[in-house]
Parts: sequence; C-alpha cells; structure tokens
Amino acid sequence: MAEGAEGAEERGMASEAYRVPRQADASDLSPLCGPPEVPRQADASDVSRRAEALGASRRPDPQPGSPRHGPPRAAEPLDHTVLKSLLGAWALAACSAEETAAVEAHLTDCAPCADEALRLRDAVGLLHSDDSLDLDPELRAQVLEGCLESRPARIPLPTWAAPFDAETARLDALLRDMAAEEWRAPVRLRWFDGRRETDRETTVAGILGHLLAVDGLVAAGLGLPDPLPAGALRVEHDAGPQTRTELYWALDRAAPHTPAARRPWREQSHAMIRDVSFLTAADAEGPEAGIGTTDTARTADAAHTADAADTAHTADTGDTGAGSRLVSYGGFSLPLPDAFLDRAFECWMHAQDIAEAVDYPYGPPVAAHLTPLVDLAARQLPGALAARRRAGLAPPPRGLAPAGAPGRTLHLEVEGEGGGDWYLPLDSPGARAGPEETVAHVALDSLEFCQLAAGHVPPLEAAAGQDGDRDAIRDVLFAAASLSRM
Repeated sequence: MAEGAEGAEERGMASEAYRVPRQADASDLSPLCGPPEVPRQADASDVSRRAEALGASRRPDPQPGSPRHGPPRAAEPLDHTVLKSLLGAWALAACSAEETAAVEAHLTDCAPCADEALRLRDAVGLLHSDDSLDLDPELRAQVLEGCLESRPARIPLPTWAAPFDAETARLDALLRDMAAEEWRAPVRLRWFDGRRETDRETTVAGILGHLLAVDGLVAAGLGLPDPLPAGALRVEHDAGPQTRTELYWALDRAAPHTPAARRPWREQSHAMIRDVSFLTAADAEGPEAGIGTTDTARTADAAHTADAADTAHTADTGDTGAGSRLVSYGGFSLPLPDAFLDRAFECWMHAQDIAEAVDYPYGPPVAAHLTPLVDLAARQLPGALAARRRAGLAPPPRGLAPAGAPGRTLHLEVEGEGGGDWYLPLDSPGARAGPEETVAHVALDSLEFCQLAAGHVPPLEAAAGQDGDRDAIRDVLFAAASLSRM
C-alpha cells in the first residue's frame, strides 16, 4: 500500500499536505477495513482533498514491471457522505469553487441534503443579522396603548405621571437583566453646582438608594411612608435631595452593593403610581390637574398654547385636587404633576449613568414622554436665572419689568423630538415674554438640552446655535445647567 501511495504521489494525485494520517501499518489498511478516519478538526476543503487522496491510495498496486508514469487520471466524484459533510461550509460560503459546484449539483438530486442546506443557510442568516436584539423602547408604550384601546383602565393613570411610569419600568427592566457583580460597578453622578461641574462616585445600588430617597419626597406628599426612618432627619425636617441621599447612604451601609436595593425602590415606585392614579380618579369630577406654568414661559406653537390654556384654567378655577398639591424639595417646591415629571427626568438620566457603567445601550424616552420633560426644564429657566442672580452668580437684570408688563425676551428653540419654542423673560420672572421683545435666540437639540439641564454637558460646551445678546445667552445656558442637582 505504501508503494501505491508513492506511485500516486509521483502521478501528482496526492501531495504531502493532503496525505491521510497513518495510524496503522500497511496490513491494517486493507479494503475490508474501509477508509481511514478523517480527523475531526479538518476543515471542509481538507475533507475533499483527503477524499481524493484516499481514492488514489485504494487503487490496486501496479504490477511488477508495469510503467509507473502516465497521464493523470481525472478526480473521482465525491460521494454522498463527503458532500453532506460540506453542507455547513457551503452555507457559510467557505467552499472552493470546485466544492461549491459539486455540492450544488448534488443538491439537485438529493432531497434530504437540499432540505438540510436550506436549514443551514437560514441559520447563517440569523448569525449575521444586523438588527439589535434589544426591544424597541417604544414597544411597551405601544402594547399598553393597544390594551387600553380595547379595554380602558378602570383607574386611569394621569398623563403627567405616564413618563414616570415608563422610565421606572425601563430602568427596572435594565436592573433585572444585570449580573450580581455588575451591581458593584462604579457609577459617576454628575451635576452642576452653579459654578462648576461636580461629581460623586457610587455604585448601581447607590444610584437606586439616591432615587429611593429623593422619590420619597413625592411619596410623602401622597401619604406614603418615607423611606428614611423616623428621626433620621433630626432637626432638618425640610432636607433637600442631597441631604436625604447622604443620610440614606449612611443608614444603608450594610447592603450598598447588592441587588437587594432594587426591591424597595421598585415597590415605592409602584405605590406612587397606584396612589396618584386613585388620587386623580377621586378628583375626576373637576378638571384634570395640569402642569403648573404661565403663558409667559410657553411656546407660541399651537399644541403648546393649548397645554398652557389647560394649565391656566386649572389655576384660575382654584382646583384643590392632585394638581394643587406642592412637593417640597427643601429650598423650593414643585406642584405634584411637575414633581412626577422631575422624577421621571432624573430616573432617565440615572438609568443612562447605570447603562454606561455596565456598557449597555440605553435610548431616550419616547417622543410623547420626552415632550413634557423638555417643557418642564424650559419652564424652570426664568426661576433658575432669578435664583442665580440672588446668589450673585449672574449679573443683575438690565431693568426690572412689572409683573405682566413686556420685558426683554430670549427665544429658546429646542429641535428634534420633544422640542418646540419657548419665550423666556430675562429681567423678571413675572414679565411678559413674547417674540416682539426678543433680544437673543438659542437653538439646541432636545437631547443636548436635556443633557445640559442634567449637568452632563458644560454650559459653554453645549452645541447651541446663538444669535443676539451674548450675555443673555450665556446667563440662560448657565441657568439651564443649574437646574441639575445630585
């Protein structure tokens, strides 16, 4: 047999690279033993070449005295077993041209192999899919909308609480998929303290503790238990978000880095959504509570004008329902609807912080929820600018305008989903702002504006289109960054 292999080699039918490994002596390779076993690590092209070499080695030995040289014989056709073994390589387009032609010719005659080839080709398509495996962030809203259309909720959720419901659900889904070690991943809290960027490093569980402690301000306004134990605040009965967070972290040192932090935050969020739904249902006889605002800080767009009219109606009627409740944040207060939007905004931003820490993609809220979040930040700018002036962080106004009188105005244009136009009074929060008094114009993308309001973008680095009074533009950009807090 060794001599036959040598003759085949001389005829050019096999080479050293394609020889079948010999694990036995020549007497073991008789025709009754069958072909040698092909190594399991061989690739598809090696299978074909070794099959050719095997065919050459099994030819009868030349008779003594017969010539050893002659024209090379044509390659023998590959049998069913070899062709079937090539189907995986064919599906991956890894076969040579000869092998591809042989496989495809075989598929026209062999139905089982044709079925297997189609299955493998479909599987390869799944392996090379360019689509993300993450669910569309709008899917939850679409499913809920479809369910509510077929069967309305007996106790509906107020529209201004819907962003909080959606953002807490998105964050909860992210947390549910996290590994235990990811809860110890360092997360950097960032905000703007009025003068400069500030940060604080914590963990994923620490972020949830922060959300739990600050959400507790809104929970307490609904009559729910405060997550801080009784007496923890001592004399600081009106502590703000940072003080409450520091106290909660100090009291919760026993379990700061474990998934156990998820449960109390989730239960409190569910309770807030449930109780505010029942509260607004009890007020259903009167007009639904709107978002506290004034016409001077609203857009000239028709949809925004309609929202402002609804809000003004709520204020004029002296509604004593959910919309009139105030939630204290220590140094300031927000109406309950605005407080829910504030908590939705912060939940979104901190969810992005967590996703960045664990290297997970995380998108913005859906457009219907992003709109009121952008609106909340825009409406707070006149008050933030006035607070900076009182603290000596901004120059004094050019001239105070009486409440309701026209005054210098900045046109804030927010582009993209959730955007619109707002006219902001520059010299007095109570002055009437309008296009005719505009002295400056700022244009920002909606997501860039939200990042600025969260303290994640330095004021002077915000990608803003600017026109008009540069000092007024600078003051408003710094006021936007000052909306952020720990």
